[in-house]
Amino acid sequence: MDQEKAIVGFIGSGGIARSHAYSLNSLRYFYDDVPEIELQAVCSATKESRTSFAKQFGFIKSYDLEEFVAENKINTVFILSPNKVHYEHFKSVIGKTGLKRIYLEKPVCSNLEEEKAIAGLIQNHSAIKIQVGFQFLFSATVRDMLVLWKSGKLGKPLHFDLKYWHSDYLRKEYRDRRQSRLTPAPEGGAMADLGSHSLSLLIAFLGSRLRITGALQGGHFADVNEDSDLFSLINIYDDATGAVGSLSASRISSGTGDYFSVEIYAQEGALRYSTNSPDCFEFYTEESGIWNRRMVGSNYKPFSSFPSAHVPPGWLRSMIHAHYLFLTDNNNKEFVPDIEHGLAVQRLVTQTAEQLKTFRKLTKSG
Repeated sequence: MDQEKAIVGFIGSGGIARSHAYSLNSLRYFYDDVPEIELQAVCSATKESRTSFAKQFGFIKSYDLEEFVAENKINTVFILSPNKVHYEHFKSVIGKTGLKRIYLEKPVCSNLEEEKAIAGLIQNHSAIKIQVGFQFLFSATVRDMLVLWKSGKLGKPLHFDLKYWHSDYLRKEYRDRRQSRLTPAPEGGAMADLGSHSLSLLIAFLGSRLRITGALQGGHFADVNEDSDLFSLINIYDDATGAVGSLSASRISSGTGDYFSVEIYAQEGALRYSTNSPDCFEFYTEESGIWNRRMVGSNYKPFSSFPSAHVPPGWLRSMIHAHYLFLTDNNNKEFVPDIEHGLAVQRLVTQTAEQLKTFRKLTKSG
């Protein structure tokens, strides 16, 4: 299949940018029909950082933001900068001459005003493909879970529980290195960085008519601002089905590693999955009366099955598949998180931030 060459520019040269560079360079090993990719330019605020990144990962040029925006050869932009400047960079590039697509890392923005502004921008540039970086949606297991759920076999949802926990911020030396991540929600914090992945998955399964009905916040350290979200738990109501549930995000749950789990209970059965067993999920049906385990591995058929469908999956593998869907139109009716999805997640993150403010006021007054 002949496809237009993807001439790629990165905004951002940190750790997540390295993962995207790896994924782009790996596509040709997994898929037969990806377009030719040219790594044209990398942009970041620090000259030394962008120059080093360009040299190490094969980009032709390194630019500051003004130079990057003026470079009209680029037709594919990856926005991989810090959370607080995602909107600024999105606004800067969406009007670029010749731009075909934008890959925007989550969260898509930091406040309500930016949400509204993005909604206006995408109306004026509707021809540009925009995909948001929610990688869990592209794990082989979650793909298969979503197909089973959408079949209707398990019936109407009743209640749910989702968790995304790790423990790194228990260590002071780690907190000292990650001060930029300790800002209050919705710009930063556990719910914006981790919980947004859970919210994304929940929207994929249940739809976007979700709303936050309450929130709790926990975790206190002398060197961390009390507004910073280290652990938060939210209650969610689905207006479409009446289903209710909880979702928690944590940076301070000792011994959890990088733990993600989802459980959805419905009238005719249930689903459950966790990263403790990432190559499978379980489902129950009232009709059978038993829990079934479905092994998935790295099965990305009909697109790819490399190195083999049965091998264990990994986080980077799902990112590679996300890049494949971003650069082609071969989505086989998969759920792809576009900008509307990103904004739907952001609305819930913003609601959570307001609920957390209310909770802090109540605990102070008590």
